[in-house]
Amino acid sequence: MILERASMNNLSSKEKRKHGSVRIPYDFFECRVPDRFPLVPLHWHNEFELNYIVSGRSEFTCGEDKFTADAGDIILIPPNTLHALYPYKGDKQVYNTLVFRTELLGIGKEERCGISCMEPIINGNREVIVPISKEHKAYEEMQRCIEQIFDCVKENTAIADLHMKSELLRFLWLLEENSCIVTVKNQDERQMESIRETLVFINLNYREAISIEQLAGMAHLSKSYFMYRFKKMVGVSAMEYIIQLRIKLACEMLRNSPAPSLEIAFACGFQNLSNFNRQFKKYVGYTPKQYRGMVTVKPEG
Repeated sequence: MILERASMNNLSSKEKRKHGSVRIPYDFFECRVPDRFPLVPLHWHNEFELNYIVSGRSEFTCGEDKFTADAGDIILIPPNTLHALYPYKGDKQVYNTLVFRTELLGIGKEERCGISCMEPIINGNREVIVPISKEHKAYEEMQRCIEQIFDCVKENTAIADLHMKSELLRFLWLLEENSCIVTVKNQDERQMESIRETLVFINLNYREAISIEQLAGMAHLSKSYFMYRFKKMVGVSAMEYIIQLRIKLACEMLRNSPAPSLEIAFACGFQNLSNFNRQFKKYVGYTPKQYRGMVTVKPEG
């Protein structure tokens, strides 16, 4: 489900990272889950995100779509779309990600292709069907585009950027030509807004004690219906989403702070060390001590 664009600037789950620059309007990431990070909690940003799964499986949430991503899958996420990634039953996944600004495409807002094709995707009136898998009739042609795009990114030259632009435009054309971009159905905007408000609250207060009753009251929904709507929109329950944010913060603190686990547990919103250790092991696959030992670079000599 794509959130209303007019209200997106108020959503604190917006990713704070600035992607690319005026000179190079994109960023490239080789992502490994859970080796480099245990999960990617729900977030959004102003840029397009193109993912190409190299190996392994994971669970993707992209707007209202929730699916298992397998090796070879292609996933294009439009700007301002809520998305997340979770490990799949202990499996590991490697995938390439290109996050790029819309200006990289070089399509003027007054051009008819910009007005009819690109602007509706950017403002949420049209969405991309994801994932593009090997069974798709145009997959081989799209895959060639994607491989060329990431080869150009890795080459990292001005001429390669020019080639990459042409392949991105060709990929978008292939999506249009094969009916992979469709008009978004009408959504119940009032209920979307109520869940959005709870997301804002959670992202600002997840270090504190938060109850389902409190969130349901904010959304003006019964407890049971709130839980249903939240999971339908976000992909996980409200409490699981809170735990994921706390675990993400704990990983950052374990990497960058010498503070003991007990102190980190309380700083991240956990009420006791045993629950922190249990939840950390569940999501990361290691104890906090083991994780810190893996990610901390020991000084030489």
